[in-house]
Amino acid sequence: MSVKIIPVDPFDLIIFGASGDLARRKILPALYQRFLASQIPPETRIIGTARSGWDSAAFRTEIKTSLEKYIPESRRDADSIARFLTRLHYHPVDVKGDKGWDALVALVNDTPNPVRAFYLSVAPALFGPIASQLSQRGLRTADSRIVVEKPFGHDLASAQELNKQLAHCFREDQIYRIDHYLGKETVQNLMALRFANSLLEPVWNAQHIDHIQITVAETIGVEGRGAYYDKSGAMRDMVQNHLMQMLCLTAMEPPARFEANDVRDEKLKVIRSLEDVPLPDIVRGQYRANGDSASYRDDAGNPDSTTESFIALKVRVSNWRWAGVPFYLRTGKRLRARMSEIVVIFKDPPHSIFPHPEQRHNSNSLVIRLQPDEAITMHMNIKEPGQGGFRLTEVPLDMSFAETLGDGRMADAYERLLMDVIRGDQTLFMRGDEVEAAWRWADPIIARWQEAEDIPEPYDAGGSGPDGSLALIHHDNRRWRPIEA
Repeated sequence: MSVKIIPVDPFDLIIFGASGDLARRKILPALYQRFLASQIPPETRIIGTARSGWDSAAFRTEIKTSLEKYIPESRRDADSIARFLTRLHYHPVDVKGDKGWDALVALVNDTPNPVRAFYLSVAPALFGPIASQLSQRGLRTADSRIVVEKPFGHDLASAQELNKQLAHCFREDQIYRIDHYLGKETVQNLMALRFANSLLEPVWNAQHIDHIQITVAETIGVEGRGAYYDKSGAMRDMVQNHLMQMLCLTAMEPPARFEANDVRDEKLKVIRSLEDVPLPDIVRGQYRANGDSASYRDDAGNPDSTTESFIALKVRVSNWRWAGVPFYLRTGKRLRARMSEIVVIFKDPPHSIFPHPEQRHNSNSLVIRLQPDEAITMHMNIKEPGQGGFRLTEVPLDMSFAETLGDGRMADAYERLLMDVIRGDQTLFMRGDEVEAAWRWADPIIARWQEAEDIPEPYDAGGSGPDGSLALIHHDNRRWRPIEA
């Protein structure tokens, strides 16, 4: 299957924080991949800015090194990299002061492109000051877009303040709150699976689905970002945004049209339908040292930390479609394997004609794998081949995106999201009221365990998480899917 490349208009992309890890590791390599696919017009300019006192030549040298590190050898050659680097420019700027702004304004306004996007790859505390500078200095135009990364707030009050600061300078249809999980091909295909196939949508409800599991497991710890993470934890860092978005796309009603606000309206309804989660339905964990792996407290540099590196919750969506169907969410650091997936477990047939124990079958399940290898698998029961009786066995009906799409390369999420920014398509970006609704649900949960002085349950690094997370689902006579690559 060939992948169709849709060109975009020439654009100026101004990256604040261009010397940082995200720009080097994700943003600029993604732009290079789109350049290689002939999607970026020749007139496009990519302008980096940060506190580093580089000039454009030094910036290009730094990014060349990053491309050689993060782009597979098969996808890079000296000529392509050289041509891509000619589109890069750099000006140092003090975003809180006056230094560097005049030179940046002169460069951007020299030969302006029709589309202008500002990517704020900086700390959230700088969102407001940068937006204000862009507005005051005349860099914001009617066709400008501003892109902001998570964390979008630490709680409801801070999220509301950030929204207020951005709204003072930009219209809501100009603000792109990015969540890279929504750029993954499999997440987008979840909507196609549900709403483009008559096989699935009629059974996508409480009458036919027993429960749903959403798992994001990581093998890495918090070393290198322990100071930030220890003030955040798994609930704020992952559940309130990434897992929430996955839940919304799984549970949402069909939008009237596949347009940004229609899709986001339905996601917002899901968040507003979430029931409060009592403390017994929450399991928090913290990894401890195991072999060569340090403990969370060592990695965070806080020997008394009570911040969770793992959390599991049983969540209910209070509406007609999902009445009685629990959503089990879990995410954690230092687990057995790196894995992100949504698992839909269907109910068993109302009557089994295979009563003998050896003929029992597993429940049908649909597994939507986001990483490490994006794929969709339906697990079905069939007769085991061979003579001597009638036995059932489970078999997968597999669709691997890497195989189906021909050349074996799956575009990175940032590639899709960056091009959506340039196209002006906000479908895969969070709206302000959506972010606030997610915090409005999450804040009381966090307050509940803080008031109870709940201590995270220790778990071994390299395992499946705390025993309490197993008990959470076992208590309902269900089982987690194993965490495995």
